[in-house]
Amino acid sequence: MSLLIRNGNIVLPWGVWKGDLLIEEGKIAGIGRGLRGAEETIDASNKIVLPGVIDVHVHMREPGYEYKDNFENGTKDAASGGITTVLEMPNTNPPVDSSKRLLEKKTLLEKKAYVDFGLYGVIHDKNIGEFEKIVDAGAVGFKVFLGPTTGNIPPPSLPTLYEAMIKSSKYDVPLAFHAEEWDLVKYFTEKARETGRKDPEVHIDARPPICEELAIEKIGILARKTGANIYIVHVTSCEAIHALEKYIEDLHVTGETNPHYLLLDVEDYRRYGSIMKVNPPIRGGIHRKCLWDALMKGILSIISSDHAPHNVDEKMKDIWSSASGFPGVRTLLPLIIDQALRGKIPLTMIPRILSLNPAKKFKLYPRKGCIMPGCDADLVVIDPSMEYVFDKEKMFCKNKITPFHGWKLRGLIEYTILRGEVIYSRGEVIDKPLGTFIKPRRSRE
Repeated sequence: MSLLIRNGNIVLPWGVWKGDLLIEEGKIAGIGRGLRGAEETIDASNKIVLPGVIDVHVHMREPGYEYKDNFENGTKDAASGGITTVLEMPNTNPPVDSSKRLLEKKTLLEKKAYVDFGLYGVIHDKNIGEFEKIVDAGAVGFKVFLGPTTGNIPPPSLPTLYEAMIKSSKYDVPLAFHAEEWDLVKYFTEKARETGRKDPEVHIDARPPICEELAIEKIGILARKTGANIYIVHVTSCEAIHALEKYIEDLHVTGETNPHYLLLDVEDYRRYGSIMKVNPPIRGGIHRKCLWDALMKGILSIISSDHAPHNVDEKMKDIWSSASGFPGVRTLLPLIIDQALRGKIPLTMIPRILSLNPAKKFKLYPRKGCIMPGCDADLVVIDPSMEYVFDKEKMFCKNKITPFHGWKLRGLIEYTILRGEVIYSRGEVIDKPLGTFIKPRRSRE
């Protein structure tokens, strides 16, 4: 079916252009004014048209942790939040540490996907020999956990990490790092617990910025020696920014942050308690300013959700016992578009940091992340004049836990379009899983 999006304000990284988009056979077939000939039309007058968001950092919890959430719920939340592609992390049960497990997970999830998806593999000491096979199976990259995580995946030794970087450079495969130096995290956590404190803010003291800074320095030094393709996830602090800045200009190193680090502050711990517990911790204050400045300067070039649902029992505990993470795929674009419409960042940054840069980093461009002829017709239509209160009850996830419930936001998502098909329309997800598994261009087929 052909589709015409008529008279929209098409937001591109280099400007906003008013015109029409013609979609045929799931691709953008034409950009212009006065286009005709489509079987269906969406009137986008006075609306914003963006490329579909690519969320490169999600934990949908399937298989193995479906009591937390599942892939169907997660991708429905993605569709209703303007996200058309998600990249799923490997710390499920079983973890994605072989080509066989990646293909098994692909087969399991593709029947449930409401948006397109890619899969990460994971690296540890016992599977480094599987690297090439996992790449051939279609992995978008590898996650490297430097400390314990959901799934209890052991961190790689330094020799394994070095070998993974050599392979990353050879095949141009991104290695995504949770960058906290685990020995220091253990040290500071023990010191914080010895004080007897249980207030939510103590989580900041248990994982201070030096843990991030040292991990990024180590990763950066290894990347300089190996030429590895590096992706630092959830950057949170000024110290991390300063460390990252040393390596991004002359190396293949990219930094990411998440909306909760940009929008929440220290005093919010008193309001939300363990709900806003994440790793690394939300620091607020000067660190929040550093993150916004780093986005404007391009030191941080991608925003993702770090969607990480847990059940209510796991979250609603004291700060030491509570699980880290909360659902974020539904709120990623609404929170960032709200900031743009309030003048915090230029509107033209949105397609770059949420679509184009993710697509390029993970070798999905020019199929994904763009509005030009030949790109997949993954699009979002937003009414910038609408202001609304975000309601967690409209989320699809099993455990509707978010600090953003009740926030007043500008810019209402009206339509999400996946490869030319409307998958979300004015409050309703089309009940048909149309998502497909996507491979990066560099897969060695």
